Amino acid sequence: MNIVVIDDDKLVALSLKTILESSGSVTVAAMGHSGREAIELYRSNTPDVMLMDIRMDGMTGLEAGEEILRDFPDARILYLTTFSDDEYIVKALNMGAKGYILKQDFDGIVPALEAVMRGQSVFGEKIITKLPELMVPKGQYDFNAHGISDKEREIMELVAKGLSNKEIAGQLFLGEGTIRNYISSLLDKLELRDRTQLAVYYYTEVRG
Repeated sequence: MNIVVIDDDKLVALSLKTILESSGSVTVAAMGHSGREAIELYRSNTPDVMLMDIRMDGMTGLEAGEEILRDFPDARILYLTTFSDDEYIVKALNMGAKGYILKQDFDGIVPALEAVMRGQSVFGEKIITKLPELMVPKGQYDFNAHGISDKEREIMELVAKGLSNKEIAGQLFLGEGTIRNYISSLLDKLELRDRTQLAVYYYTEVRG
């Protein structure tokens, strides 16, 4: 897995490179220290995942992420930061980031990268507990108006909880291929791009 690491603290970036590459499954293709560098390095390296800090001088990681995702909609951006500010979390989710984890979750960085590569959305434990209270209730959601079946509704909720296709299949006693088809149908019906947006949609539009 090739990644690019962006952190305005050069020592932190170097430490991350050492730690990640010692896992044997990660290669750090490049390191940058600003939002502007993040954009340039993504364009020149097209990494499997970009691991990026948020608070940086000049252009923030969130601003850089927005620009990268405009040009590369399939980009996998995983935010790694010391800040669990509610505003940052919501903005990262809404823009389509693949995850948001805290630097304190040190042992979880490599597993988080691997999960993102498998198509999952990743949020640190402290972030997950914040999601329900961050999202504004929208009242009773009309699933029928969107053509969403009871089974699709159930799968949407499990996706929002962070379960993988395999885990959902096991819980519902269905095949993984069937789960993928259900999720694809949901994305089409709701005009969403990926699982992350589906999870955000659930918390912002469905959950009351």
